[in-house]
Amino acid sequence: MSQLKRTPLFDVYKQYGAKTIDFGGWELPVQFSGIKEEHEAVRTKAGIFDVSHMGEIDVTGPDSLAYLQKMMTNDVSQLNIGSAQYTAMCYENGGTVDDLLIYKLAKDHFLLVVNASNIEKDFQWLTKHLNGDVRLVNFSEKTAQLALQGPAAERVLQKLAKGTNLSEIGFFQFQTDVMLNEAQALVSRTGYTGEDGFEIYCDTEDVATIWNDILAVGSADGVIPCGLGARDTLRFEAMLALYGQELSSDITPIEAGIGFAVKVNKEADFIGKSVLKAQRENGASRKLVGLEMIDRGIPRHGYPVFKDGRKIGEVTTGTQSPTLKRNIGLALLQVEYTPLGTVVEVEIRGKQLKAQIVKMPFYKKKVK
Repeated sequence: MSQLKRTPLFDVYKQYGAKTIDFGGWELPVQFSGIKEEHEAVRTKAGIFDVSHMGEIDVTGPDSLAYLQKMMTNDVSQLNIGSAQYTAMCYENGGTVDDLLIYKLAKDHFLLVVNASNIEKDFQWLTKHLNGDVRLVNFSEKTAQLALQGPAAERVLQKLAKGTNLSEIGFFQFQTDVMLNEAQALVSRTGYTGEDGFEIYCDTEDVATIWNDILAVGSADGVIPCGLGARDTLRFEAMLALYGQELSSDITPIEAGIGFAVKVNKEADFIGKSVLKAQRENGASRKLVGLEMIDRGIPRHGYPVFKDGRKIGEVTTGTQSPTLKRNIGLALLQVEYTPLGTVVEVEIRGKQLKAQIVKMPFYKKKVK
């Protein structure tokens, strides 16, 4: 474990009983009190996650918008200052380099938030295709990130953000220079759980104070520290893609069900556009679907899926849903086998067990 990277919060969350694992070269908490308890807290109250392993890349310069339009599948020109956007970067063959968030900080200033395991790869890819008057800076090691997620998130964080009305931050919007007690942060209304909540970006030296302050003011609302285990079950129920499972260099955004972040009609000729446009117009040969087990068994990442004895794809993510109490999964299958209600077989421990293709997402938060 000594070779693994650690976030600035490592010693702090160890004090809260964190059980850590190797996650893409990082020693990170998989759970504190237990995955099911943490999952339930986020669905009903709120939970706080250390996501400081995520990467942050600064993009500045007069040509930064044109450059990002070439690199990203979404239409970056639609971003206003103070708003964020979910997008993907693709290879020429349409496979996914990464999925990420873009924050527009100023006219020619953008922040990219990338997956931890892809930081170096993404920065090299962005640098390789650099053109015009654009400057890239990877400042991931200087930045920490927390996620406060759940129905009580706004009420709890508002207790610290005395000078900011958090209700004015809309979904996929953010404010810079938010003071959380004495610490300055960028606060965005984004997240990866299917619930309302915030992601908080701050200097590494301030993150422990913010973490402790949130848990202190949130104790009455039931806020608890949460690990990667609950983060995965939460995002999975809400059908939020995970790079390395639903997305990869061999899986396109269209196949993975994030076609909403692919704007093939934008003027810019972004990398992978021709392949993705063909998939949009003619249909992809594979499609991500939801599975619910009929037979007893839990589908897991990498398990093969069959129809009439023929392999038609494989499971990308699967678990027993803490919210639904059912064994469910996501699977990338040949498109002709993906109509709702189709019965397929998942190979689990050498046995082919029946499952049915069901509607997604598995969970949607209740609208007030």
